[in-house]
Amino acid sequence: MASLLAVGCASVPMESADKDARLKLFEPPQASEAGLYIFRDSSRGASLKKTIYVNGSIIGESAPNTYFYQTVPPGKNTISTESEFGENDLEITTEGGKNYFVRQYIRFGVFVGGANLELTTEEEGREGVLECELAQIRTVLD
Repeated sequence: MASLLAVGCASVPMESADKDARLKLFEPPQASEAGLYIFRDSSRGASLKKTIYVNGSIIGESAPNTYFYQTVPPGKNTISTESEFGENDLEITTEGGKNYFVRQYIRFGVFVGGANLELTTEEEGREGVLECELAQIRTVLD
């Protein structure tokens, strides 16, 4: 019975505090790229890690109060997240030299919590990212 009650928080590999602080300055990227902040600023589903993809490539697993930063080419970009019965996609059109903020949120599911994504305003996105810490982007499959 005790094992059913023991619920921990998910953890993921994190970047350095220096890199986290630099990205929280929200400097615009070069004109040939768009900046993409993907953040999870809630503790709902604290024991769940959810995989995130950008344009079909895995960037890592999120945990509560974490974010990722990646540059993407201007134009259509697809951000996806693992959910209960597959993946949920968000397609956004980006412009070079601008930052974009996407919130990942956990919702209750039938068997396990699912995840979804939403594009936020810059103000709301900055506030959310400031509450989070920078997770490492996954460079190879484990």
